[in-house]
Amino acid sequence: MTFPERYSSLPEYAFPRLRSLLDAHKPGGEVMHMTIGEPKHPFPEWVPQIIAQHSEEFGKYPPNEGSPELLTAIADWLKRRYDVRLDPEKQIMALNGTREGLFNTLIALCPEQTARGDKPVVLIPNPFYQVYAVAAATVGAEPIFLPATAETGFLPDYSQLSPDILNRTEVAYICSPTNPQGAVADRDYWANLIALAEKYDFQIFADECYSEIYRDRPPIGALEIANEGGADPERVVTFHSLSKRSNLPGLRSGFVAGGPESIQRVRQLRAYAGAPLPLPLQRVAEKAWADEAHVAENRALYQEKYAVADQIFAGIGGYKGPDAGFFLWLPVEDGEQAAMKLWTETGVRVLPGAYLSRDVNNQNPGKGYVRVAMVAPKQEMQRGLVQIRDCLFT
Repeated sequence: MTFPERYSSLPEYAFPRLRSLLDAHKPGGEVMHMTIGEPKHPFPEWVPQIIAQHSEEFGKYPPNEGSPELLTAIADWLKRRYDVRLDPEKQIMALNGTREGLFNTLIALCPEQTARGDKPVVLIPNPFYQVYAVAAATVGAEPIFLPATAETGFLPDYSQLSPDILNRTEVAYICSPTNPQGAVADRDYWANLIALAEKYDFQIFADECYSEIYRDRPPIGALEIANEGGADPERVVTFHSLSKRSNLPGLRSGFVAGGPESIQRVRQLRAYAGAPLPLPLQRVAEKAWADEAHVAENRALYQEKYAVADQIFAGIGGYKGPDAGFFLWLPVEDGEQAAMKLWTETGVRVLPGAYLSRDVNNQNPGKGYVRVAMVAPKQEMQRGLVQIRDCLFT
């Protein structure tokens, strides 16, 4: 039997890889999981009520692109949040989680070859959300991984690439706020990236799933800057989710928005190969996008956690608290060794940064870091962070 080779170069996924590293060893204390970004704050109390009220709609096939009410709620949120007005019937599609969109949108929009007949290039920050790489492999594109390190503000500098690569680029992924580093692209960064995309005619896939968890100021959005600068309406495709914003990772609800031609193509692929969100869950999502009170409460809890982390790691060289999101990106000598030491001495479980990155020219920008998820209740999280500090930094 012959199997495809398109995924043969993919490394083992981060969490099975972590289990292989740690599970043969006994924990050195009470087990505390600080690896996965699964929010633990309470979701809105009205969620089960809405599901119950609309439970009969589990007996209906949901609309492929999302219900009109949900799409309108998303469009209204985009107008309030970014002052960008999109046509809900033509420029937005509901997703069964943004991972689906980040994967399938590349399939729908990345051409088989460039206008010059070359193999297309997909630009990916390094470290990165791993679905970007598997999407590039699926469409047969060449992935180019650009380091997103402290030297570049934890964002990739795509402008450093040669004109040859940029002329072959069809899509550039960018995550802001970044996972895992918690950096935020400012107005100049977005404007410069959009100008680069306009010059070399590629699309920007803006993964903005952590946009509503931040310290002080709401992060600027890619569509916001593209609209202000008069960019091609198809230039930016953005992805948002309720997983972090509303503490609803199990709802699997997000959306993709962009130019009408792009969204039409994504909808067409979805009609053949997608799995739309059940209607009762779409009703929950509709309410969640329309309500900001629960989001403000959630954000306040994370802002308290930022303050706790800053206090615990004060004075530790290389520490930088996140500007947004809920991960700490802690500098260590070796991420795997640090994760093993923590596990065997304390029972705290963290993720080596190298598992979120790729080796490029024998360099891995995540090797000297561990990612720590600050999703547990504050007291539990504080106990874990103190153990990390005392084990690794004192």
